[in-house]
Amino acid sequence: MAASKQTAVGPLVGAVVQGTNSTRFLVFDSKTAELVSHHQVELNQEFPKEGWVEQDPKEILQSVYECIERTCEKLAGVNIDISNIKAVGVSNQRETTVVWDKFTGDPLYNAVAWLDLRTQATVEALSKKIPGHSNFVKSKTGLPLSTYFSAVKLRWMLDNLRPIQKAVEEGRALFGTIDSWLIWNMTGGVNGGIHCTDVTNASRTMLFNIHSLGWDNELCDFFEIPMNILPNICSSSEIYGLMTSGALEGVPISGCLGDQSAALVGQLCFQEGQAKNTYGTGCFLLCNTGRKCVFSEHGLLTTVAYKLGKKKPAIYALEGSVAIAGAVIRWLRDNFEIIATSDEVEKLAREVGSSYGCYFVPAFSGLYAPYWEPSARGIICGLTQFTNKCHIAFAALEAVCFQTREIVDAMNRDCGIPLSHLQVDGGMTNNKILMQLQADILHVPVIKSFMPETTALGVAMAAGAADGIDVWSLEPDAMSTVLMERYEPQIQATESEIRYSTWKRAVMKSMGWVTPNAPENGDSAVFSCLPLGFFIVSSMTLLIGARYVATFED
Repeated sequence: MAASKQTAVGPLVGAVVQGTNSTRFLVFDSKTAELVSHHQVELNQEFPKEGWVEQDPKEILQSVYECIERTCEKLAGVNIDISNIKAVGVSNQRETTVVWDKFTGDPLYNAVAWLDLRTQATVEALSKKIPGHSNFVKSKTGLPLSTYFSAVKLRWMLDNLRPIQKAVEEGRALFGTIDSWLIWNMTGGVNGGIHCTDVTNASRTMLFNIHSLGWDNELCDFFEIPMNILPNICSSSEIYGLMTSGALEGVPISGCLGDQSAALVGQLCFQEGQAKNTYGTGCFLLCNTGRKCVFSEHGLLTTVAYKLGKKKPAIYALEGSVAIAGAVIRWLRDNFEIIATSDEVEKLAREVGSSYGCYFVPAFSGLYAPYWEPSARGIICGLTQFTNKCHIAFAALEAVCFQTREIVDAMNRDCGIPLSHLQVDGGMTNNKILMQLQADILHVPVIKSFMPETTALGVAMAAGAADGIDVWSLEPDAMSTVLMERYEPQIQATESEIRYSTWKRAVMKSMGWVTPNAPENGDSAVFSCLPLGFFIVSSMTLLIGARYVATFED
């Protein structure tokens, strides 16, 4: 019997996209940028206490291996030879912190996720240590002192977890963000695994000097972090090591980008002033500022966008970060239970076409840019007896758009040149109601690529373009044409401004719910019956689907 004929394709590049809610492995044709195959695995999150968010590092690692194996099986099923995969890139949720034993390979604690709030007391203690209340941390890192970033999470681990303290004392501990944990394991782990990170992920730790592009002694001393546990810093596009197991054994890992930087590359935002917004678990707007660090006066972050080669320059970006975007839809599904699947939120919103004065501020993890207000908590306000689950679904989508508007306004003020349009990507951009709302609230066109997997595409490009791989050209004339879908504003600017100003009033009401001396569980009957410190502001009981969610009676 004759062997089945192999399907002819150009050199292929694989991309690991390790996110908060799922892991994916995608394979692209380097000549056409077309997606050839992929596989996705959903992940669990753990919430051991209010405000704590953890994930199992071993589950994350296993999900990567599973996605790679299943994708390779799919390729074989359509007669594509996996030997055509010439390189693999790794993109990851940033800031999430892992510490593991370099001799056993075991994590010494769960990964503390970027959304986690347990470190607020640590932040307050560190703030008091800054000499003369100077801004030396932000001037070196581009970041405000916040629970968001890795150094504070690592400091909490060192203060509170004896197994990690002991491992550091005995020289067994390694620290890394998720990219470091994955690359170390995929290149051999205890048998010679490469302990490294790239400049984009390092720039989110608060231990990295964005000017010298290295770990900073003064910052490490300030946070009391031993430098011998930190990974080596590399560019975003170079060969770090080879895969040591599985279907892709021997394939180089040659690209590494934090997820938002990968999306910036995937959106081809290589020119100064180009910007993109990614709608995932959170919402992240990045604007390329070229070779210069631009420091924000309006609550944005200064970060490394990418460094596409050892000898290539670092490119910087201004970033606005929103903690809760897609996560609010998951909350409506898993906690509020008004939808069974995430896709249903669009159907509910379409039924009413308006929130009818209902506003939703999903500050589950405080407020990120431009406020950086950890005391904020989620509220729904403007409720009447007419309000139902459809209005709340619509308000949830509007909340994502209003938060983006706040970041765009801050970026316009910092850059001095208003954005003429917004390029978007991420899973939520499949929601047409959301995209139209975003155009209406910004009152500029929103442009969505028909290639939704821009994060994967970006890290695949970095991996394929690395020296020694050279299967993907980043020259402008070699870039494939990307088809776009365009959403134009459909409401008057005055209406947009009225809705936006009302939203800002709601944001003000969300602040100050948490104080340093507040008990973990309030005595109020209302407070105790609602999950995750979430409050409904109303003069009435909220009724959804004939089920009381909150009551004002004892």
